[in-house]
Amino acid sequence: MDYSVKCIYGKVKNARATVAVPGSKSITARALLIAALADGRSTLYGAQLTGDCAEFISGLRSLGINVTVEGKTVTVEGCGGRLPVKDGAVYVGSAGTAARFLTALAAFSDGEYVFDSSNQMKRRPMAGLIQSLRQAGAEFTFMGEDNCFPFVVRGAKKLNTSLDVDISKSSQFLSALLICAVCARTPVEITVHGDHGMEYVKMTCDMMWSFGVNVAVSGNRYTVFGGYNAKRYDIEPDISAACYFYAANRLLGTKISVLGVMPHNMQGDYKLIELLKDFDGGTVDMSSYSDQALTLAAIAPYFSKPTTITGVAHIRGQECDRIKAIVFNLTALGVKVEEHADGVTIYPSQPKGCAIESYGDHRVAMAFAVTGFRCEGITIKNAEVCSKTFADYFVVLDDLIARLTAEKA
Repeated sequence: MDYSVKCIYGKVKNARATVAVPGSKSITARALLIAALADGRSTLYGAQLTGDCAEFISGLRSLGINVTVEGKTVTVEGCGGRLPVKDGAVYVGSAGTAARFLTALAAFSDGEYVFDSSNQMKRRPMAGLIQSLRQAGAEFTFMGEDNCFPFVVRGAKKLNTSLDVDISKSSQFLSALLICAVCARTPVEITVHGDHGMEYVKMTCDMMWSFGVNVAVSGNRYTVFGGYNAKRYDIEPDISAACYFYAANRLLGTKISVLGVMPHNMQGDYKLIELLKDFDGGTVDMSSYSDQALTLAAIAPYFSKPTTITGVAHIRGQECDRIKAIVFNLTALGVKVEEHADGVTIYPSQPKGCAIESYGDHRVAMAFAVTGFRCEGITIKNAEVCSKTFADYFVVLDDLIARLTAEKA
């Protein structure tokens, strides 16, 4: 479906509004994997359950983990670090987190498992993780290109407890190894090469600690001790999703707030909310909150000074080449933009209406919808891609717009 954004600049009659967003995808995925490896039954509250996380749950079930869902509550019967099945077929779709985390889980288990994915996921980085899992003792047989889906994983019979990992393409490689290291039932040391998305690694370590596992960090070495205890766990609202509404505040002068968003949280994307309080252009390194590069780029034409986004070369390998998506869509909007190897420079101007190409990427669709709040004639093509993380995003937008523009009683 295509979605026509309503331009409401200058039409706001009620500046204050509150919206709700789904639970954090990143936290939900980590909680699901940790709970699956825990000893006993865990209950996760406020979980994200669409798109990527639905694929994650399906994958866990394919690996013999009992997962039940009631509303936004998920119950997981943990396996104590030993998968209950010795074989299975797992389809991860386009879910990058599921692809990396479940592959690691299979590699750290004693069995043989077949993995497949969408065409989109086949183009995303896996080599760094697979190299580490082979070092751990797992075997891979590729049915197409090397280091790409589909493949067969034969879990390590005896786990090597001293590993190296290159995270220059994705910090999820390290998070996957850290979470699954408990399967060794002995301390595992992981030496990290490269630097990427360390806020997400800190999130991983904090959540592991919450479930009873200690991660000692010394320089670029991480050592994992212990095993997970089942528990009840509350999942934070998705700050990545919340950021679109705070970006709207910057364009409209509104005071939209998102339920449950607090200054003290585990999600690095909160940095955008802080940035937008006084940012009016300039150079910003977004390497630690790169999911929001699209959001900042989508509103950057409205700042009074040029905006240069740096440190995000890796977003070329996500659901789409996000730097190319920024350049293409801003150019279509009549905005001057310069492409760099690791980012973009965007110059101030008033965008002109056009059809936004979403490239099958949920964040492209959601970010450029915000641009349309201050520009007539913007249409988001294939808006249904938002179902990956926020299925009701455009329903929430329509309701928000109606409340912001309604005549006061």
